[in-house]
Amino acid sequence: MKVSFEEILKKAESYQKDMTKFLRDMVKIPSESCGEKEVVLRIKEEMLKVGFDKVDIDPMGNVLGYIGHGKHLIAMDAHIDTVGIGEIKNWKFDPYEGFEDETYIGGRGTSDQEGGMASMVYAGKIIKDLGLEDDFTLLVTGTVQEEDCDGLCWKYIIEQDKIKPEFVVSTEPTSCQIYRGHRGRMEIKVNVRGISCHGSAPERGDNAIYKMADIIKDIEKLNETGLAYDPFLGKGTVTISQIFHKSPSRCAVADGCWISLDRRLTVGENDKTSIAEIENLPSVKRAKAEVSMYDYERPAYTGLVYKQECYFPTWVIPEDSIYVQSLKQGYEGLFKKAPVIDKWTFSTNGVSIMGRFGIPCIGFGPGDEKEAHAPNEKTRKRDLVVCAALYATIPGLYLENLAKQK
Repeated sequence: MKVSFEEILKKAESYQKDMTKFLRDMVKIPSESCGEKEVVLRIKEEMLKVGFDKVDIDPMGNVLGYIGHGKHLIAMDAHIDTVGIGEIKNWKFDPYEGFEDETYIGGRGTSDQEGGMASMVYAGKIIKDLGLEDDFTLLVTGTVQEEDCDGLCWKYIIEQDKIKPEFVVSTEPTSCQIYRGHRGRMEIKVNVRGISCHGSAPERGDNAIYKMADIIKDIEKLNETGLAYDPFLGKGTVTISQIFHKSPSRCAVADGCWISLDRRLTVGENDKTSIAEIENLPSVKRAKAEVSMYDYERPAYTGLVYKQECYFPTWVIPEDSIYVQSLKQGYEGLFKKAPVIDKWTFSTNGVSIMGRFGIPCIGFGPGDEKEAHAPNEKTRKRDLVVCAALYATIPGLYLENLAKQK
């Protein structure tokens, strides 16, 4: 390291007020998926203000900020779209005005995950301030549409922007722990057809809802006993998230019924195995149900449509990898204690970065996973400092560890 860990932490602490203000500014700008334009412009403004060397907005609407000009490209990512606010009566404060006290910042997106963006931007400033630039280029991404279709933004960055970092740090909330993987997921549709008739004589028809009832029971049993297990990531799961039907009227037998499944995938499970296990359920065969995967094709705020199937692969990084160890060394140097190394319960852009494209991905972010999508979302101010300090150490430590391997 060119400077001491103590100097880096002290510099991060000096920017707590700046990070807090920046995060509160982002929270005040509603930025649900496909409506992120204004918050992207606010992020670009802050990147330029603190001295990023270059800031671009790609055709999908992702904001890409660069520090340095070295040959080793290292990326740090935060999705900057949020979910909606849900039932406003469940909030104790205005979710967009937010609140601030000595410990917390509240508001939609504080944990999931605009807090990560605030810390990344000021990590860039710390690198500039302390002369930590080396033979690396740090790419800081504020990515769009993650809440709608996690990983789609990085699929675009890799395939269309032609950007492929050596590794990526995801700043999704980890409670300032190091996360090295998570289960994948799929969105599956099961469709059953029937024959309608007048409701006064249901025996004349073939009720699609009744046929679906048996399928629902089989899926519940499949979740309880029929799915794979991994010692680190845990078991695969499946649950019914939506149910729909169609019928000529409320006085007729339903001639169509379909359900959506949220399928979480552990190690050893994939799209093909998961479709097959639904197709092979006895009730699905009896009903001659159609099992398929949903597609995502909603336009970005720029108008661009980048279609993909709703399959998001599982991924895990070995604990002894150079990526985990670089973060571990930085954490121990800064905070004089060992970090917790764990995994996410939910899904992140890592499904594309590592799951689809094999680019190593590692997680460390401010805020708590339990705050995601919940009313009264908040994050700790101290987390912003902790993360900014660690992010500033990662590129240099990675280069040092890379040199040791040669």
